[in-house]
Order: sequence, then structure tokens, then C-alpha cells
Amino acid sequence: MTSAQDQEATDDFESAGVPDSFGRLWTPYRMAYIKGGQDQVKGEDDCPFCAAPGRTDEEGLIVYRGEHAYALLNLFPYNSGHLLVCPYRHVADYTDLTPEETVEIAQITQKAMTVIRSVSHPHGFNLGMNQGASGGAGIAAHLHQHVVPRWNGDANFFPIIAKTKAIPATLGEVRQQIAEAWD
Repeated sequence: MTSAQDQEATDDFESAGVPDSFGRLWTPYRMAYIKGGQDQVKGEDDCPFCAAPGRTDEEGLIVYRGEHAYALLNLFPYNSGHLLVCPYRHVADYTDLTPEETVEIAQITQKAMTVIRSVSHPHGFNLGMNQGASGGAGIAAHLHQHVVPRWNGDANFFPIIAKTKAIPATLGEVRQQIAEAWD
């Protein structure tokens, strides 16, 4: 493409909407996720977060059990050490938590950050709860707080182009390291 063709393409794009400084990476394969199918869990009987506490820590990927909530590794992690903090009770909305559940989820989240820092020395964290399917929750029926360790330069094009995420350790190895460091 010539410089003039590049400018024409840019002009066409800008005339389609208000220009901004964002680059766009189109991912049409994600439409299947957006249109549905991501949240098949409706009740406690088919909820992985209700089932996990009934398994051994190793089988359930659990790193800590509290009175009202627990922490486990995400089965599909964004990064090595990606934890989820869940109430035992099957509840979907943050506003439906009891005060005791709210406090313990916050305490477990803080402790998770401390433990992950001691084990793998991340440069930062992403913390968050996705509320409802439209809010991005893969399992909207059971509230869970994400604790995602981040390192400078850990985001790359692998997940977009190759549909692959490079995770440097197995879930079992990471679970053992975090569980041992929790005490």
C-alpha cells in the first residue's frame, strides 16, 4: 500500500466514527462467548465452586479454606498463580453477601496477594469481580473474586493470534507452592 492509500484508508476509517488513539484488534471468534454459552451453571448442583470444597485440596485446586470463603486456583488462568476467592455459599451478587462473607473474602484476597508476592514476585495484580454474564463472568451464578498476578511484559499476542497462553508451571505445582506458603 502506498502512503496515499494508507491515508485514504485512514480517512475512510475516521469518517466511519470519531477517531481516537486506540488501536483495534478484531477477535470475531469471541462472539460465541458474547452471545451465550459461557454460563451454563444455574444452581448448586452444576456449580464447580460449590463442588470444589467437597474435594481434596489437590483435586479442587484449593490453597486455603476459611470459615465463610476459600481460595483456589483458576482452572483456566490468565497467569501462573491466578486465584479465585469464593464464598462457600452459592450466591451470585456481591450485594447478597453477608457482612462476614464480605470481610473474609477481603481478608483472603489480601493474604493471597501477600503469599503470591512471596512465591513468585509479581510486579502488580489485577483484582476484580465480574458481575453477571454481561459483566464478563464466566460463571455468573457463583460470585468469585479474581486475584491475578502480573509481570511487566506478561501480556503479548499469543492469546490472540495463537489462542495460546504461556503458563510456566503446572496447576499442581503452583497450588502446592501457594498452599505451602499460605501457612
